[in-house]
Amino acid sequence: MEALHLVTSWPVEHVTAAIITTGGNATIGDTERTYRLASLTKPMVAWAVMIGVEEGIVGLDAPLRFTNVPDGVTLRHLLAHAGGFGFDGDEPIAAPARRRIYSNTAIERAAEELAGAARMAFADYLREAVWEPLGMSSMTLPGSAAHSARGSSDDVALFVGEMLRPRLLADETYRAVISTQFPDLAGIVPDVGRFDPCPWGLGVEIRGDKSPHWTGRANSPATFGHFGGSGTMMWVDPSIDTGVVALTDRSFPEWRDEALALWPQFSDAVVAERRSAA
Repeated sequence: MEALHLVTSWPVEHVTAAIITTGGNATIGDTERTYRLASLTKPMVAWAVMIGVEEGIVGLDAPLRFTNVPDGVTLRHLLAHAGGFGFDGDEPIAAPARRRIYSNTAIERAAEELAGAARMAFADYLREAVWEPLGMSSMTLPGSAAHSARGSSDDVALFVGEMLRPRLLADETYRAVISTQFPDLAGIVPDVGRFDPCPWGLGVEIRGDKSPHWTGRANSPATFGHFGGSGTMMWVDPSIDTGVVALTDRSFPEWRDEALALWPQFSDAVVAERRSAA
């Protein structure tokens, strides 16, 4: 696919990318190279938590027992960035379900709850529930459940394939993950802008009508995914039955303005090629 060659002009030392479809993947770059994924970790964590929900280990809307949150805060709040926690920090800064506050702490609390309920380290649960079944052999989680995962684009592409056509989640659970939670909430997508409303699913951002955005203008409102502060991004657009991953080794803040122009350009090219091939 010609769209893939656009990433070779990005102002980064190393980049690899993949376009994922039900008919197979197209790739460019060293797909076995390991990258810091940053917040691409969050959807993987959400997948593990939702597997825990399906297994009956935790409840999406039940009181939390194994992590420190205010009364009334649930896993649904935490995964949807509606729990009132700030970007970082142990103390909440708002009541739950009042604002969409993007929060590393919220995702870490969700992982702590699952780990406590499962009586095992969260990294082990994530590996056994998500990474091993999908064959993601390069993956590690050396630190925070919100942003510390490392892995190759081959493995992230396997996860994007799961986001496109889930094998680990039941359809009802999957629909909850990719559906907007607390739809009236306004909030900020870090380094992108403030949006009202600011749709978010469970662990994944939903594009909705956000503009400007890090995905393409041609991406449908149903597009969902995440980007990371390490210069990484992935999305799935159900309207074209396609997913994308692009990993770089340059911190997003170092090339923010360029990335917010180049990522949408790449995404739009992928959408155009997929639509012309349909």
